[in-house]
Amino acid sequence: MNRPSVVSAPEWQTARDALLVKEKELTHALDALAAERRRLPMVRLRTDYPFTAPDGRTVALGDLFDGRRQLVIYHFMLGPGQDSVCSGCSSFTDNLADQSHLNARDTTLILMSPAPQADIEVLRRRFGWTVPWYSAHGNDFYADLGLGEMFGISVLLRDGDEVFRTYYTTARGVDRLRMDFNLLDLTPYGRQEQWEDSPEGWPQDPTMSWIRSRDEY
Repeated sequence: MNRPSVVSAPEWQTARDALLVKEKELTHALDALAAERRRLPMVRLRTDYPFTAPDGRTVALGDLFDGRRQLVIYHFMLGPGQDSVCSGCSSFTDNLADQSHLNARDTTLILMSPAPQADIEVLRRRFGWTVPWYSAHGNDFYADLGLGEMFGISVLLRDGDEVFRTYYTTARGVDRLRMDFNLLDLTPYGRQEQWEDSPEGWPQDPTMSWIRSRDEY
């Protein structure tokens, strides 16, 4: 197997220190980007969209915040009558931890799909997920925000009775938030996908081809 050179501990420390300089530069760049993100202009949203809560109640947009000022929505790819589960969305949801620390900073995290609650409940029971999962079935929320059928993350801000859209990301903007991908990025083999720049001969598969729902491995 082709692999990086094997060196002494002092030589390894020198190489590690050199990489740390670049990691710190990236950290500072990400901090600057986050500061710019916090200053993005906002879009005022309608608040009369009817959503179906996990318990079957019809609720409005402001209710999704659960009394908090900030709302993070993961748009789970599940449409009405969809038979298959999106393995990417499923594995992303597996990474979601207890919300106590988010809640302590006045922030709520939810899942949302265009599917009706009856379809959502099938997956909720299958995987035992406890993150609140709301249905946008029958309303114009997805259409008005141009969300389409893709997965993504929306961030909303509530100020009194007003609700604003502040941020949205999808694709690589979402996978950078996953604990499993971030941990794999620290390992020698990485995610083991073909797009990665790895030493010749290291294990690599087509992008995301290895991902399964956790009960399908």
